[in-house]
Amino acid sequence: MRSRGPLGRILGEHPVGTAFVTPYVVFLAAVFAYPLGFAVYMSFHDYFFTAPGAIVERPFVGFDNYVTVLSDPAVRRAFGNVLVFLVINVPLTVVLSLLLANALNAAIRWRTFFRVSYYVPYVTASVAVVGVWLFLFNSNGLVNSVLGPLAPDPSWLVNSSLAMPTVAIYVTWKQLGFFILLYLAALQNVSGDLYEAADMDGAGRWQRFMNVTVPGVRPATTLVVLLATVTGANLFTEPYLLTGGGGPDGASASPVLIMYQRGIEQGNPDVGSAIGVLLVIGVLLLALVERRFVGKEES
Repeated sequence: MRSRGPLGRILGEHPVGTAFVTPYVVFLAAVFAYPLGFAVYMSFHDYFFTAPGAIVERPFVGFDNYVTVLSDPAVRRAFGNVLVFLVINVPLTVVLSLLLANALNAAIRWRTFFRVSYYVPYVTASVAVVGVWLFLFNSNGLVNSVLGPLAPDPSWLVNSSLAMPTVAIYVTWKQLGFFILLYLAALQNVSGDLYEAADMDGAGRWQRFMNVTVPGVRPATTLVVLLATVTGANLFTEPYLLTGGGGPDGASASPVLIMYQRGIEQGNPDVGSAIGVLLVIGVLLLALVERRFVGKEES
């Protein structure tokens, strides 16, 4: 067997494949790995913005920034808010996208029209869609006009109890089209023989759905849960636009929004980085729990 040189050991047995993968590896390192590592560095130092080219000392402060973050009531409330968001958003996303994808996978009239209709909000600019929702859910909006005396007071987006659930429902609706496409792709891999066997056993529509469709798309469900969790934990644009920056009184603020306020607006990037590192750790732990739970069901 011919021994390979140092370059051959680096490129492996298939150098062409390595060449194709290298740009993506560089992209990940530049866009994800380096910023994350720099954020960890900032979170352990007294880091502040300076003029370009200025050389200043940024002393190591240990866990002081993390103590500051964990002792801040606004930060603790923001993490609680995002948990409320995920509890509403993730189950709704999974259930609605699977049900709608299953319906759109059937031979119905105007199927293409409905598929495009559900996908349009996902690709539409958030600013434009938020304007519609502000019209619907403000104090004198269409929703309150329809509800009449049943409308909440204060209204939806200025109500400390309803602001975050309203944001969660908005995000669920806006992103639904993307997850419907994921389920539609997964449904193509569910064998029709399984449905025929279920029909021969006398299974009804609901039984076919629960015993054939749901197990058949479980890998896609795992992906949907993880993606919904990660995107939900990074919530920023929606509360920033819908509730004027996390209002009322921080009831809809997210950790990313607080990180922006502390790090950029207030000029404390070290504190903002500590919030970001804690958020990354929390999302990883939550994703691990979800993955193990779904894996247990698959086994």
